[in-house]
Amino acid sequence: MSTRSGIGYDSHRFVAGRPLRLGGVSIPWTHGLAGHSDGDAVLHAVVDALLGAAALGDIGTHFPDSDPQWKGVESARFAREAVRLLGERGLVPVHVDVTVIVERPRLGPHIAAMREATARALGLPVDEVSIKAKTNEGMGWIGRGEGLGVVAVATVRGSSG
Repeated sequence: MSTRSGIGYDSHRFVAGRPLRLGGVSIPWTHGLAGHSDGDAVLHAVVDALLGAAALGDIGTHFPDSDPQWKGVESARFAREAVRLLGERGLVPVHVDVTVIVERPRLGPHIAAMREATARALGLPVDEVSIKAKTNEGMGWIGRGEGLGVVAVATVRGSSG
């Protein structure tokens, strides 16, 4: 039995006229995130972390924004597909840890729902999904409120290795 870890990162610019989806949850806010799919940067970073742990490339390799079938798709679908791809390699996710870096909106009231939705998409117990929110203390493009960034770490186990 082997244990592997992967790191994922995603960032998206805020845009008017789109709903804000993070961790599979709709967050009330004035802007959403630009993206070919639903723009859910939390799930995108988690998918990259899972794929990295399995040495399977990145989200763009499996779900390219040049492919119209992924236009507007809910990112939980990417997460479920990543878990399926891991399964083909004899691996299963066992834990994810996510940090969202954003000035506003405040995510505290939504963290529990984000953990639950992310856990559901990955087939994990909610106590194996950690999601935290941090500000950038007003610095840089995140500090100016132009968008947000997400870092994720995934741990997987299995017979592959």
